[in-house]
Amino acid sequence: MASFLSDGVQIAYDDITPPGGADRTIVLIHGFASNRVEGWKRTGWYAAFERRRTRVIALDQRGHGESAKLYEPQAYERERLAADVLNLMDELGVERADMFGYSMGTRTALELAVAQPSRLTHLILGGVGGKLLEKAPDVAGEPMADAMLAEDPSTISQPMLRSFRQFADEQGEDLKALAAVTRVRNMPFNHDALRDMPVPTLVVAGAGDEGAGDPEALARIFPHGHGKTIPGCDHFSAIPHALTKAAVFDFVDGLMDEDEFPPFE
Repeated sequence: MASFLSDGVQIAYDDITPPGGADRTIVLIHGFASNRVEGWKRTGWYAAFERRRTRVIALDQRGHGESAKLYEPQAYERERLAADVLNLMDELGVERADMFGYSMGTRTALELAVAQPSRLTHLILGGVGGKLLEKAPDVAGEPMADAMLAEDPSTISQPMLRSFRQFADEQGEDLKALAAVTRVRNMPFNHDALRDMPVPTLVVAGAGDEGAGDPEALARIFPHGHGKTIPGCDHFSAIPHALTKAAVFDFVDGLMDEDEFPPFE
């Protein structure tokens, strides 16, 4: 396992250059309760990028996989997660790269893109949509944290929460650390900052991903945004899907027509 210290926190990562060298580099940022192996390698992304002569850099976000487990919510503030990615790029001497975040990883990627747009060539936001721009609904208690810490997962009544707990158990994740991740209180993204973000951006989500909303509704806020809906997929099944890969590759290859969205309000 390769790892480095990001502000004193051990971060595990893969850095894979295909035989014969790479023509471009992409940084992959997994979602909540996942890790670099489950989120990207097992789903075929490592092999797909290797075939396209792309250097793959994928990290386990803090609290996940083989990276350090921390139990205070403030350790998982979005700025700290983005700093881990930027520090890894600096550690590996990567000045600019494509970046692909999925689910929680989109928020990390978007935070970095807003703060340091010159470090990105393309930005891909997966598993999110228009609901990212909406005010988070008021929820009583801490249902996701409670789901992570439930002694008996069969007692979790909400299907979405039960799915995430099952997924975390399957990966052998640290449930206490994941509960801390869910308790962090990040500020909403500044809409003006997103409107001014110069990096070409693809937003892609499954048609059945009710938690994401419409990808085009999010894509239209970006000056160079594209939205893509993957039919027949939910939040979990969209990431390994061949149509998701096709959309990502068309985007980074410049083969997508420029979307013409009405002005965002």
